[in-house]
Amino acid sequence: MSEAIPSRSRLTELDALRGIGALCVLIFHYSTRFHELFPQAAHVPFSFPGGNYRVLLFFTISGFAIFFTLDRIGSIRDFAVNRFARLYPAYLAAMLLTLSIEYLASATQLLIGPEAILANFTMLQGFAFLPEVDGAYWTLTVEIAFYACMITLWKGIGLKRLEPVLALWLVVRWLYALSPDMPERIVMLLVLRYVPFFVIGMLTYRVWSGQRSWKQQCPYAALALLSVVTMESWDVAVMACILLAGFAALIAGRLHVVAVRPLIWMGGISYSFYLIHQHVGFVVMLRMADAGWSPWVAFVAAFLVALILGTAINRLVERPAGEAILNWWKRHRIKRDARAAMVASQA
Repeated sequence: MSEAIPSRSRLTELDALRGIGALCVLIFHYSTRFHELFPQAAHVPFSFPGGNYRVLLFFTISGFAIFFTLDRIGSIRDFAVNRFARLYPAYLAAMLLTLSIEYLASATQLLIGPEAILANFTMLQGFAFLPEVDGAYWTLTVEIAFYACMITLWKGIGLKRLEPVLALWLVVRWLYALSPDMPERIVMLLVLRYVPFFVIGMLTYRVWSGQRSWKQQCPYAALALLSVVTMESWDVAVMACILLAGFAALIAGRLHVVAVRPLIWMGGISYSFYLIHQHVGFVVMLRMADAGWSPWVAFVAAFLVALILGTAINRLVERPAGEAILNWWKRHRIKRDARAAMVASQA
């Protein structure tokens, strides 16, 4: 029997972790990444290396949160509509706004070709090995591949015996390490570079939901860590250990310290904020550098612009459009079920 766990109510700490991750990614992009791309421009006198560490937090959160969707859907179409409503409206708004700002500012170093722009409208540009409108979008390719894997598991095998499947997934990752000639598209579709971090999130969710105990999960958690230790650098391995310990603390109710209002609020807008922050922020900092402003002022200005635009997209597009799509789908299902019931009653 599973050990006692806290209430299953919404984890506000999870939103706070999203907020922390979004802020850390922004600092990395506005310091380290900006200087890498524009060495001639004035920049803040510090570096924030390891931007992927913060992205690994997002992937772990996704592994945990995927069940919030899987536990309430009835079909693959339900899942597809749910994910479309969650991701696409904000993505489309952020992409169009980013393109507009880049063209108005003549930011030629950030612009991509028309073929790649068209591909970006599908959100599938990464699978075609085409550049993104904004470099931050690369994580969406990973997320979409993860969704495809999870809905395949949900429909084809079921989730009752999920852990052995996760172990097999990690074994396939080792095969990838031993087979450097494995086609890149297969590596992408199976998210083999990042699967241990999704697995950490999934394992901890199963404990939090009462389906498994830590005693049952420990071998699989050790396998996930071993996968990272044997295939990644020491710092990424340390990050995997931190994430596992952090999510164990999360579900044990020991991360209340991060659940402060600013971080929770930031987590609420983190998706829209993440989508809009990078290239738009670069344009702001470049223009202010050209005008002779202090790089610190430019940094803060870029952050404020990203915060305002991210909030606007969240409030005006992400939430209302997502709710409208889900409500439309709910009405569609009710009508479809009513027609099916009528046909059955007449048979």
